[in-house]
Amino acid sequence: MSLISVPGSKLFAKVDGGGEKPWIVISNSLAADHTMWDRQIDLLTQKYRVLRYDTRGHGKSEAPEGPYSFDMLASDAIALMDYHSIRKATFMGLSLGGATALAAGLKRPDRFERIVCCDVRADAPEPFLKGWAEREAAVDKDGIQAVVEGNLERWLVKSYRDANPDVVKETTEMILRTSATGWKGCVGALRGLDLLRQLPDMKPPTVYVLGAEDMGAPYDAMKAMTAATPGAWLAIIPNAAHFPNVDNTPAFNAALASILGI
Repeated sequence: MSLISVPGSKLFAKVDGGGEKPWIVISNSLAADHTMWDRQIDLLTQKYRVLRYDTRGHGKSEAPEGPYSFDMLASDAIALMDYHSIRKATFMGLSLGGATALAAGLKRPDRFERIVCCDVRADAPEPFLKGWAEREAAVDKDGIQAVVEGNLERWLVKSYRDANPDVVKETTEMILRTSATGWKGCVGALRGLDLLRQLPDMKPPTVYVLGAEDMGAPYDAMKAMTAATPGAWLAIIPNAAHFPNVDNTPAFNAALASILGI
């Protein structure tokens, strides 16, 4: 575990697994941190060394003033790979992290074996922008606490929340660890999302994953992304919302094992 200097910030990163296994880099959602992937580490370390990190403005990473951009966030991930002497890796991200994975694959296709992009959209239509404007105003007024309830409702299906109050508490604490400055910086990146039109140029093999009940990354949006990306396919996780790796871990991990050949 360490803080690693990248241009304009310092990022917290952690390596799981060892030996001479290939690398996978995993990137977190907005208002989350590297711990959101805890339920995947035992699976991933069967085949990979895992580099997970807190996106700038999140968790234990520094939170410089924004706005940020996906070119910046992709460069952060590549800088962390350089620090760890990772020539080439698989890159998986969810939501904000999924868009970061796409941006990185487009920016430096030579550095990535495969992209696994979960629960995200690649453009910023007007209703999407309006939703962010409302949440930004709430955070300006009341701090990061203002997005906790809405995030929990979007991230985890109700039946899972009701049955797992310990996970709801743990997830709430993770959200509250997010800097309001960093959250707003990353929202700036999301407001500028313009990756959909670039997806026909994606070179690394790409797989999309979607929780079937995710309202934040609608099926139609991810279906359009899949159609635009050469050779891509879409895996649907049943009984899951925006965080299918949490609220349906068995199905998500089974899909991931199939995608990655574990």
